[in-house]
Amino acid sequence: MQTIEADYLVVGAGAMGMAFVDTLVGETEASVVVVDRYHQPGGHWNVAYPFVRLHQPSAFYGVNSLDLGSGTIDEAGWNAGLFELATGGEVCAYYDHVMRRRLLPTGRVRYFPMSEYRGDGRFTTLGGDDYTVDVSRRVVDGTYMRVTVPAMRPPAYPVAPGVPCVPPNELPRRDPRERYVVVGAGKTGIDTCLWLLAQGIPPERLAWIMPRDSWLLDRATIQPGPLFADTIKANFTAQLEAIRDAASIDDLFGRLEAGGVLLRMDLAVRPTMYRCATVTRAELEQLRRITGIVRMGHVQRVERDGCVLDGGEMAVDGSTLYVDCTADGAEKVPATTVFENGRITLQSVRGCQQVFSAALIAHVEANYPDDAARNPLCEPVEHPDTDLDWVRNTLSDYRNQLRWLDNPDLTAWLSGTRLDLFGHLIGHRLAPASAKPRVRERLLSMMKTALTATAGKLEQLLADGTCNPP
Repeated sequence: MQTIEADYLVVGAGAMGMAFVDTLVGETEASVVVVDRYHQPGGHWNVAYPFVRLHQPSAFYGVNSLDLGSGTIDEAGWNAGLFELATGGEVCAYYDHVMRRRLLPTGRVRYFPMSEYRGDGRFTTLGGDDYTVDVSRRVVDGTYMRVTVPAMRPPAYPVAPGVPCVPPNELPRRDPRERYVVVGAGKTGIDTCLWLLAQGIPPERLAWIMPRDSWLLDRATIQPGPLFADTIKANFTAQLEAIRDAASIDDLFGRLEAGGVLLRMDLAVRPTMYRCATVTRAELEQLRRITGIVRMGHVQRVERDGCVLDGGEMAVDGSTLYVDCTADGAEKVPATTVFENGRITLQSVRGCQQVFSAALIAHVEANYPDDAARNPLCEPVEHPDTDLDWVRNTLSDYRNQLRWLDNPDLTAWLSGTRLDLFGHLIGHRLAPASAKPRVRERLLSMMKTALTATAGKLEQLLADGTCNPP
């Protein structure tokens, strides 16, 4: 057993772990040991399907100190006119670069890939060496917000022998089939349907098992830089106005849709799911070409001549390939305290912005005196699952943003971080405090007033009742 010393032990070199280490090393002189089970940084990106891309612009992903991608706007395809979306391969190469060219050269980071963490500061490498880390400050759990992709586990339902059922990873290696059944309506299901359509598979050869319809975000409203600043402001204003004018939660969702804040697949079906999935209008148009959408609940089992669902059976022929897209992705786990004695548990503190959240947690760890000051600035926001979670998450986001705006130093940091969409908005709207302090304070006061009123209205809507889909 070998013993090594470090200020921090970070368990997990996925997106959140890397964002935390990058900011911590950039803002302190701390020493860090990073332990990870994969052969290179990036977490689940190492086992994602080969045609995966970010659902958000590359500019909002990665670590705070280094841009991901070249900052270009796509000129072709269904993302045309919007900022580029990194491929899975680009994301993995980026994180490898961050680790080997930026973090390790500091001399303050030690990285142990292909290692299994055993708890209590102990881990074992692939070669069988056992280590104990003598941690002087904190153990950082970068695995609490578990990400599961289909290639990590078999389908959650039984499949009859001889029936082909594969994760999306296998699609590019498979011979063409007469019919495809895509199981699951989350981000992975969306990506898989779009990939099949992009390969020229006619939509009538697709069946899409959709246990729940989902509210979707328009990617055009999630873009960086001054070019899209007016679009982002208009979208945010539409959100505030929809909340202000809503008479009920059902009315709220109608107003959010009318204002372009939320989208849905089928205008005749009221969504009950929300998982932060984004699409462009062009992608949504493609998805709407698929008429064989099966809304009979979850798959119970797959048999040789069809599958059994919660609400009935679907017959298929022997030339069908099932594509399992049902892994939970970013699992909804209970919120827990971020900063505790000797421990940090990385979680989202802004809805669906995990890497920004990890960077902010590292900044707060580095710059605030104790956990009594840190925890109020880092209230966790659970990953959403249902439509009502949109309301809860938005309320939590507003509450957190108000706390941050009450702190001038944190507001300044937020306006300069590339990972946060709201930071881009206020960064372009606020003049530097040294240049126009009165204008800046007036705009901040207006933001606080609007967010306070909107948060109060959301509390009222939540207290009055839950969603009642027609």
